[in-house]
Amino acid sequence: MTKITIIGAGLAGCEAAWQLAERQIPVTLYEMKPERFSPAHSNPDLAELVCSNSLRAEPPTNAAGLLKEEMRHYGSLIMAAAEKTRVAAGNALAVDRGAFAREITQKIEDHPLITLIRQEITSLPTEGLVIIASGPLTSEALTAALAPLVGERLYFYDATAPIVAADSIDYEKAFRANRYGEAGEVGDYLNCPMDESQYLKFIETVAEGDLVRSRNFEDEKVFEGCMPIEAMVARGPLTLAFGPLKPKGLKDPKTGREAYATVQLRSENLDETMFNLVGFQTRLTFPWQEKIIHLIPGLEKAEILRFGTMHRNTFIDAPRILNKYFQHQQESRIFFAGQISGVEGYPESTASGLIVGLQVAALVNNQELFSFPKTTALGALSSHISNDQSPNFQPMNINFGLVPPLEGKKRRKRERILAYVERARQDLKTASPNLPTPLHPNLP
Repeated sequence: MTKITIIGAGLAGCEAAWQLAERQIPVTLYEMKPERFSPAHSNPDLAELVCSNSLRAEPPTNAAGLLKEEMRHYGSLIMAAAEKTRVAAGNALAVDRGAFAREITQKIEDHPLITLIRQEITSLPTEGLVIIASGPLTSEALTAALAPLVGERLYFYDATAPIVAADSIDYEKAFRANRYGEAGEVGDYLNCPMDESQYLKFIETVAEGDLVRSRNFEDEKVFEGCMPIEAMVARGPLTLAFGPLKPKGLKDPKTGREAYATVQLRSENLDETMFNLVGFQTRLTFPWQEKIIHLIPGLEKAEILRFGTMHRNTFIDAPRILNKYFQHQQESRIFFAGQISGVEGYPESTASGLIVGLQVAALVNNQELFSFPKTTALGALSSHISNDQSPNFQPMNINFGLVPPLEGKKRRKRERILAYVERARQDLKTASPNLPTPLHPNLP
């Protein structure tokens, strides 16, 4: 049987390995941890989540939710692990990071058809099929080895949000609520309301803050979906109030009104001993982070368990390099998956690994590679990384703007989204690849 090598055991690499192994195709999966850690990683387990513990919206009426539904259709390992280790987060799918990584590591290590090798790969295998899922922080040596295949490297900056101890939050000021929650509903989020003067003081302090200096980076390109708070403040004084701090749909039970701005906190683990500040990715120095966090009502005495950090994300110019199968246009034995392939976000990275795993399975079974309908979330993602015509390709989260428009009469937004979802479901049923049934169709 054709040798299959997967480089990188993050979300995409683990998902690709699982999809292949579950279809009785042996794979070798390489992971450089704990031999070597990237600047943003610290957990020796596989599939470590760095930026956030949320895999974003769960309902299929959100594009990220539809993508998750489609991945579950194919027995996604990552989706099953997320469900098993989820924490309360309203309509979002958030996980206990440690438990999530341990669950995936255990599944990969225990699978008889997956050989996990803890070793850094610095050159590409010369034989067999290769899946490159080395992530947004690909090592310098492997990046150099990829240069002949991908040309000039592209990159953007990504940032992580701070985490505070639950028992250090002032619950006399913070209140539980989900945005637009039903009356009497116990919210999954903690909310810290600000009046106008508190908000203005907060953004003034953010604007004055010292930033961590970049390390030998030539140009800072910040991805819109993970914008640091200081970058948003620089765009205007109300940017945060209409962005991650928007109070809309969050009524303070003490006043019965929406505040001027509201900081939301989301549970970081199952025991709810830690909360992360939603949308608070930052490159501020640790002393300045402490200063601004302690300005937030309810967090004046918060114990900061992890400060926000900034790191570089590397990705290839996918439309010029890959086809819709995530396969290299010239070197057909090589596939890319994960953020290095030009997708952005946890669900998207996982989906790219799933797509590549299914494509390689088809190749091994002497079947033609197949196209997911563009009307599906999986198809829209495949189309974006292969057909984007912009001169400066940038990663993008899955969204309904990537799917073809509906035919016929104009619809209101809600009706339009429901029609997108129904169309995707129907088209996915008729387009499923003819591949061997997974060994465990119902994952534990």
